[in-house]
This record gives sequence, structure tokens and C-alpha cells, in this order.
Amino acid sequence: MFDLPLPIHATLDARGIPPHFPSGDTDSNHPFALTLSRRAPADLMSGRAAPLVLARFATLAEAMQGAIDHSEGITPYAAPQLLAILDRDERLVLAGAASDHAVAWCHPVTSAVEARGVVTEASQLRAQAGRAATWGEPDLAQRLRHRADLLDARLVDPLWRAFAARALQVAA
Repeated sequence: MFDLPLPIHATLDARGIPPHFPSGDTDSNHPFALTLSRRAPADLMSGRAAPLVLARFATLAEAMQGAIDHSEGITPYAAPQLLAILDRDERLVLAGAASDHAVAWCHPVTSAVEARGVVTEASQLRAQAGRAATWGEPDLAQRLRHRADLLDARLVDPLWRAFAARALQVAA
């Protein structure tokens, strides 16, 4: 989900103005990009499913704080948004679900074996979601796809796994 091989450029929000982040900017020299997953059916069909860059940051800690700042703007009872922090080479560094004033970070997998298990489980959940949609259960299908996306969020690039795990320990 987050490792699309598409270029990531800073973009505008739905109203045509850049999102405001006091601690981050769109300087392409900053190595960490805070992105928002775009998984709406219209985005998937149009080819615009590449993550939306919300801001760029000089450090992972600043990017994590930027995600928290973003979550403060999410209205209560709104569906969680999947945020991801990508490095300069578009590798997944860290991801999580942002909701009302909080980000639930997904702990990265620790090995290739665990990654394969996560991919298998996420695939099974997506298949179940497809069947639920066919049976006329759109809410169940949406919840299953969200669970699969959260599993995918654990598929941190091997280069960043240990660093991301340590960053989560420090943040806790």
C-alpha cells in the first residue's frame, strides 16, 4: 500500500491550498515525507492512489510530531487516516493510523519470515473483504480492508526496521 513506485511530490489539499504544518515544510531536501494514503475507489481507478505528501521533515522525530499535529485536526468520530513516513528514496520508515489527537503507530516487522506472514494475512483479509462486499456488507468489507492496510503498514523497509522500532520505544 505505502510502497508504490510513483514519484512523491508535495501536493495541495482538496481546497487547492497547501496543508499547514508549523514544524514541517515542502522542502524537497528534507529526507522524511509525511504522507496520507489515498485509497478511495475513485483515486484507485484514476491512478491517483499515490500517497499525498502532507509535509517534509529533517528528522524522523519531527515527522512523527508532524503526524501527531495532523491528527489534532481530525474531527472526533471520523474514520482513522493511514499516515506513512517515507524516506528520500520512498522507502517506508514508519506508518500508523491517525485519529482524534493521536497516532497509533504500527510496529515494524522484525524479519522476512514475519513480513511474509503479514503479507499472507493481509491478502486473506482483502479476500474476505471482497466476499463481504459481494454479500452486501460494505461496513464489514471496509473494516477488513482497514485491518489489511494496518498490517501492510508494518512492512517497513528492512533498512529502517530496527531504527523505527527503536524510535517507537523512545517515543513510548
